[in-house]
Amino acid sequence: MATPYIPPSIHSSSTEEVPEEGMTRARSGSLTNIKPKVLRPFHTSEVKVLLLENVNASAIKAFQKQGYQVEAHTKALVGDELLEKIKDVHVLGIRSKTKLTKQVLEAAVNLRAVGCFCIGTNQVDLHAAANKGIAVFNSPFSNSRSVAELVIGEIIALARQLGDRNTEMHQQVWNKVSANCFEIRGKVLGIVGYGHIGSQLSVLAEAMGMTVYFYDVLQIMPLGTTKQTESLEELLSISDFVTLHVPELEDTKNMIGEREIMGYMKKGAYLLNNARGTVVQIPALVQGLKIGHLAGAAIDVYPKEPASNGKHFTDYPELLACPNLIMTPHIGGSTEEAQGMIGIEVSTALIKYINQGTSIGAVNFPEIDLRAIREEEKNTVRVLYIHRNIPGVLKAINEIFSDHNVEKQYSDSKGDIAYVMADIADVPEKELHKLHSAILATPANISTRMLY
Repeated sequence: MATPYIPPSIHSSSTEEVPEEGMTRARSGSLTNIKPKVLRPFHTSEVKVLLLENVNASAIKAFQKQGYQVEAHTKALVGDELLEKIKDVHVLGIRSKTKLTKQVLEAAVNLRAVGCFCIGTNQVDLHAAANKGIAVFNSPFSNSRSVAELVIGEIIALARQLGDRNTEMHQQVWNKVSANCFEIRGKVLGIVGYGHIGSQLSVLAEAMGMTVYFYDVLQIMPLGTTKQTESLEELLSISDFVTLHVPELEDTKNMIGEREIMGYMKKGAYLLNNARGTVVQIPALVQGLKIGHLAGAAIDVYPKEPASNGKHFTDYPELLACPNLIMTPHIGGSTEEAQGMIGIEVSTALIKYINQGTSIGAVNFPEIDLRAIREEEKNTVRVLYIHRNIPGVLKAINEIFSDHNVEKQYSDSKGDIAYVMADIADVPEKELHKLHSAILATPANISTRMLY
C-alpha cells in the first residue's frame, strides 16, 4: 500500500512541487539539518591553549575534543614565567588572579582570544587587547545561582550571629543567646544592581518571606513583587539587609563609604559585598561595625587579594576583630556546578571564535556572526579581518574581494576597532596565499585570519 501524501508544514519551502498521488517525497524546510563544513585555519597548523588558575576540566575536555594542544596549570602565573608561557599560545584561559596588562599582551604574539572563566574582566587591559585584535570572552551567567545562594546563606548567618557563635564554640565557649538574633521573614532586602545575580536573589529572598527592593541605574522589569527605588539613598534607608551586585566601574568604586553607612543605612542593618572589593571602603565598614551602627556584615571580595592560597591575607588586620563579620576568600562562584557551567560556556565561545570567527559574547570587540558554510561549498573561504575603524576600509577590502563572489558579509565596529566576516566563493587553495597577503597589506589591518 502506498504511503499517503502529507501536506507541507508552514516551515516547508514554498517552491516545492506537490507530488503525484501515491508518491512519497523527502521532507525539507527550515528544520532540515544542514551539515556545516569543518573549517581549517590558513597558516596555523595547531591551536595552542594555555589554561591557568585551575580552569574546570569541562573546558579542558572541550578544547581537547577539538584537537587543540592544551596546557593547564592550577595557579596564576606572573612576571617572566607568564611572559614566557604566553608568547606562542593562540588561546589563553584565566580566572581572576592573572593580570593581563598591556606589557603582557605585547609579548603574546600569536594570541587570538582570552577566556575569563569568571564574570569579571577587570584583570585584562581590554583596550590593549582589542588594539592587538585579541577578543576577550567571559561568563556573565553561569555562576549567578551559586552567588545568589551564598547571599541567602550569609543573610541567615548574620541574622542569627552564626559566625560569632561558631568561633566561640571552637574556643570551647558556650554562649546560648537570643538577643539581637532574628528571623529573616518580614525583613527588607535591598539589592544594589539588579542583573543576573540580583534578580535570582530577589526570587529566593521573596520565597523566604522577605520584602525586596532594588536600585539600578537602568529601568528594569522586576521579578515577582520586587520594587525598584529611585535612588541608592532611598534603598539604603529602608533596607534591613543591603547586598551589592555591581561591576567594577569608575562609578562604583568607593560606592559605599562613611556617608552611605553612617548617613543612610539604618542602625542595626547588615551590609553584604559579593561584587567587587573596590565597591566598599574598608575603613568605613570597620567603623560601622565597631561602633555598632551595623549589626553585621559579610564580605567575599577585597580591594587587594592574595594571588594564591595560603596564609597571605595580611592586608586588612583591622577586619579580624570586627564583631559579626563573615569573611570568605572570593568564593561566590566557587561551586562544582558553577565552575563546570563556566567551563562549558567560555570554552564554547572560544571554540566558535577560533573555528568559525563568531565573536558573539566578546566584551571588547564587535559582536558578529555568519551562518555556517555548508559542506558542499568546497572552495568557499571565510575571511576574518580585524582592522582600525577608519574611513575607506570596506572599499579597499571589497576591491580585493572583487575577483570573487562574496556569498555573505557582515561588518561592525566598537570604538577604534572594526571586524569584517566574509565568505568568499570559488577560491582555489592555490590562491589562498595571494588573497591573504593582499588583505594583510591593507594599512588598517590589525589581524587577519582565513578559514577554509
